[in-house]
Amino acid sequence: MDRCGALFLCLCLLMSQSRTEEASQEILRWMKKMEMAARSRSLTSFAELIHGLESRLLNASFGGHNLTLRTHTIQTLAFKLGCNFTGLSLRSAALQQAPQAQAMQFPAELTHDACRVRPRELTLICIYFSNTRFFQKDINSSVLNNYVLGAQLSHGQVSNLREPVNISFWHNQSLEDYTVTCVFWKEGASKHHWGAWSTEGCRTEQPSPSQVLCRCNHLTYFAVLMQLSQAPVPAELLAPLTYISLVGCSISIVASLLTVLLHLLARKPSDSLTCIHVNLHASVLLLNVAFLLSPVLAVPPVPESACVALAATLHYGLLSSFTWMAIEGFNLYLLLGRVYNIYIRRYVLKLCALGWGVPAFLVLLLLAVKSSVYGPYRIPLSDSQGNSTGFQSTSICWVRNAWVHGVLVMGSGGLTSLFNLVVLAWALRVLHRLRAQKKALGPRACWDTVTVLGLTVLLGTTWILAFFSFGVFLLPQLFLFTTFNSLYGFFLFLWFCSQRRRSEAEMEAFSSSQLVQ
Repeated sequence: MDRCGALFLCLCLLMSQSRTEEASQEILRWMKKMEMAARSRSLTSFAELIHGLESRLLNASFGGHNLTLRTHTIQTLAFKLGCNFTGLSLRSAALQQAPQAQAMQFPAELTHDACRVRPRELTLICIYFSNTRFFQKDINSSVLNNYVLGAQLSHGQVSNLREPVNISFWHNQSLEDYTVTCVFWKEGASKHHWGAWSTEGCRTEQPSPSQVLCRCNHLTYFAVLMQLSQAPVPAELLAPLTYISLVGCSISIVASLLTVLLHLLARKPSDSLTCIHVNLHASVLLLNVAFLLSPVLAVPPVPESACVALAATLHYGLLSSFTWMAIEGFNLYLLLGRVYNIYIRRYVLKLCALGWGVPAFLVLLLLAVKSSVYGPYRIPLSDSQGNSTGFQSTSICWVRNAWVHGVLVMGSGGLTSLFNLVVLAWALRVLHRLRAQKKALGPRACWDTVTVLGLTVLLGTTWILAFFSFGVFLLPQLFLFTTFNSLYGFFLFLWFCSQRRRSEAEMEAFSSSQLVQ
C-alpha cells in the first residue's frame, strides 16, 4: 500500500506539473501575441487582449503559492490567497523586470468581501507593462517611465477599501518642472478608446524626490502621469476669478450684441472701417459666449463630443478675434500711412475671407487630422502654500495639445499683440510729426492721439499679459488679464460709441460752416 500510495502521489505531482506547464505556455503565447499586436498596431482590440490575459491568469492551475511569467515588455504574477490573508508586499525581487517600480502593498482587507459571502481560495494576479501602447495616451501628459501596474482579484471587483493599496513608482529623473498625478485606467470612460485615465479614488504623494507613491482604494491598472507644470491657479482665487470672468464676459456679450444690432439697423451705408469694427465685435461675441459655456460642458454627464465641438468653437472665436485685431492694426496703418489712397478692390470681402476663413480652415484641419486635440482640459489648482495638489483641478473645454496651444494660441496672440504695438509706436510718431509741422496742439490733434492709443491698446495688446504668468507676476497677472480681456467687448463698445459721437459732431460742425457761408 505504501508503494502504491507513493506511486500515486508521484503521478499526481507529475500531472500537476504538466498542467502548470501547459497553462504557463498558453499564457506566454498570449503575452507574445499581445506584444506583436502592440508592435504592429494591429486592429485587434487591446481590451480583448488584456481581458484574455486576465482570464487565463485567473483560471490557471499552478503548483505552489505563486506563478511568475514574463516576456520582453510584460510580466505577470499570480498568487493563491486564503481567507486568512494578512497582506502582501511585492518588492523588486518579485518584479524583476521593474527595478524602479519597487513596491505594491495589498492590505488584509483585500479578501474580506469575497470571503464574507463564501470562504474559498482566491487568486490575486498582478500584471506589469513596460510600455503604454495598450492604453490611451493622454495628450497633455506622459506616463512616468512608461510603467503601468495592474492587479485583480478573482471572484469580483475590489473597491472602496478603507485601507488603500500602495503602489510605489521609483524613478531617476527630475520632476521639478512636472506635475505628477496618480491615475487608474477606467474602462468605458472614452468613446474613442476602451478607457481613459482617471484620478478617482487615488491619492498622490511624493515621499522623496525619487519616489511617487499612489494610494488607491480599488484594484485596476495604475500609472503616474507627468504634465509640464504651468503655474497652478491658487484654489482660493478660483471663485473670484470665475466671478470676474462671468460678469465681464456677460457685459461684453451685451455690448458686442448691441454694437452688431446697431450696425444692422443703421440705414446709411457703412464704410470699410465700420465693417471691420463690427466684424471684430462679432468675433468677440462668439469668443465670450463659447468661453462662458466651456466649464459647463467639460464635466459629466455631458457627452465628450459636445465638449470637443465647443472647444473647437472657442478656439475658432479666439483665432478670428486675433485675426480681426491684426486687421484693425493693418487698416490703421493704411489710414495714417497712405492717407486717401487706400482703395483696394473688394477690400472688405477680402478681409472677411482672411478674418473668418483662415481660422476656420485651421480649426477644421485640426479636427480632421486629430480631433482629440480638443476636449476637456484640466487646470491644476494649488493649495494655500502654493503647492500643486496633483489631483484637485477645474476643467474647461479647450485645446489639449501642447504644441497646438503653443503655436495657435500663445503664438498667434503674441504676434498680434506685437504687431499692434509696433503700429501704435509708428502711429504716434506720425502724429507727432504732423503736430510739429502745424506747430500747434489743437483739440483735434489731442483727440487723434487718444483715438490711436485707445484703439491700438484695446486691439490685442492686453493679451501680452498671458506671457507673465510666472513668479511674482502670477497673482497680478491673473486679475489684470481676467479683468481686461473679459471686459474687452465692453471697451470696444465704448470706443465705438465715442467714434460715432465724434463723427456726428464733425458732421454738425461741417453743416454749421456751410450755413454760415
